[in-house]
Amino acid sequence: MTAVVLGAAGGIGSHLVEALTAAGRDVRAVSRAPLPGGGAVADLRDPAQVRAAVAGATVVFHAAQPAYTRWPQEFPALTETIADATAAAGARLVLVDNLYMYGPATAPMTESLPYAATDPKGRTRAVMATALLDRHRAGTLDVVIGRACDYYGPRGVGSVAGETLFGPALTGAPARLLGALDQPHTWSYLPDVAAALIRLADAPQAGGRAWHLPAAEPLTQRELVTLVYRAAGHQPRMSVLPGPLHRLTGAFHPMLRELYSTRWQFTGPFTVDWGAYAREIGPFTPTPHSSAIRATLRWYANRAG
Repeated sequence: MTAVVLGAAGGIGSHLVEALTAAGRDVRAVSRAPLPGGGAVADLRDPAQVRAAVAGATVVFHAAQPAYTRWPQEFPALTETIADATAAAGARLVLVDNLYMYGPATAPMTESLPYAATDPKGRTRAVMATALLDRHRAGTLDVVIGRACDYYGPRGVGSVAGETLFGPALTGAPARLLGALDQPHTWSYLPDVAAALIRLADAPQAGGRAWHLPAAEPLTQRELVTLVYRAAGHQPRMSVLPGPLHRLTGAFHPMLRELYSTRWQFTGPFTVDWGAYAREIGPFTPTPHSSAIRATLRWYANRAG
């Protein structure tokens, strides 16, 4: 199998490259800028460059994304370009997806939920997933979708549980949080996400569906921060940006404005049911949070040193 990873410099993409390489697979890492370990450079907005990047592939992992502030404007077109090139190569497309499209849910989310999100990012994710699965049903592209929740792990700096959590934990400074502290939330661990996606890519029966990826038990933000800080040798410290102040500051800060549109994910339960994966793809044992947090802290400590 020749696997092409688009977005190989990102949190999930880099772990896909690492896991595929460790498994002895033929891997082509593709990013918009040169990677330290080598790989191809391509502007994934350019159809010709994408076709060249995926030529000869058996499976293409779509882990690329535009800037967080530009999803509605750029993400659907980017994904369509990647889908066209993957179809021309005769390869399977594995979309690295999230859970935004469902909107608020009081019970653990399953793949059968309707796409009820009203925020721009959730609607964007819904549009892309629908278009890809329509192509699969039409027989023009073999598509698999794997959905992870908010992640943490080595190299996962841009997540809400990334550098803004693990960086302060190393020094004992307060973690800055959004939403409620005591609502249950599923947190994905990056190496687990990569391993689960590769198993989906290898499973013939996975095609034409979205799958929720395995993750350890939900934790509230308070519980996660407490585990991280205690593992780092500090007492947990945290502060929450109140909703009205978040909305006000978002008028002047583009990233905070984008995060306000998805704040609902942290004001109520946001948990995942991945039972379908376990039943139909096979058993999977997620890395315990305690082990995952220690590994993540080691990475941040080495990076800071």
